[in-house]
Amino acid sequence: MSTAIITRRASSRLSLLASLRSLSSRAASSLDADVIVVGGGHAGCEAAAAAARAGASTLLVTQRLDTIGEMSCNPSIGGVGKGHLVREIDAMGGLMGGVADAAAIHFRLLNRSKGPAVRGPRVQADRDLYRAAMQAALRRCSGLSLVEDSAEDLLLLDEGGVGGVRTGSGRTLRARAIVLTTGTFLRGEIL
Repeated sequence: MSTAIITRRASSRLSLLASLRSLSSRAASSLDADVIVVGGGHAGCEAAAAAARAGASTLLVTQRLDTIGEMSCNPSIGGVGKGHLVREIDAMGGLMGGVADAAAIHFRLLNRSKGPAVRGPRVQADRDLYRAAMQAALRRCSGLSLVEDSAEDLLLLDEGGVGGVRTGSGRTLRARAIVLTTGTFLRGEIL
């Protein structure tokens, strides 16, 4: 990877962190949080933890707290493609790599006989241990609150944009930034 690409990525990360910190400092008293993350899967956990690490008060809204960090029927983390992504998340202070290590029952390096570019570390994780470790990691994040409710609707602002979510229980949660991470369990699509 060239130095220019690394520099652009580092610059983008610093810009994102500065934006989240400014959200936190400009938060109005009418807001419930600076950032609301909807969904407690891999992406939602990482997004909520990253926002909280950056100093933003963050709400993670999920239908059931006990399913935060739920893994699919194939409980592996890593491999040739996903392993690269997990290492990048880990390099930025993410949770997935450490949680996977804590829940690991089998480690393997794929494509060991081939060149380094196609080798991929993979962990088979105990699904229950992974879920428990992810929930514990999120509870340790300062500035992050977990909300058990269903996000039913987005709160659209008159001047444009999104200002919060309406939940299944009738609550309105307001924030300056909303991150939707519906994932594959809810048939999420990129639009």
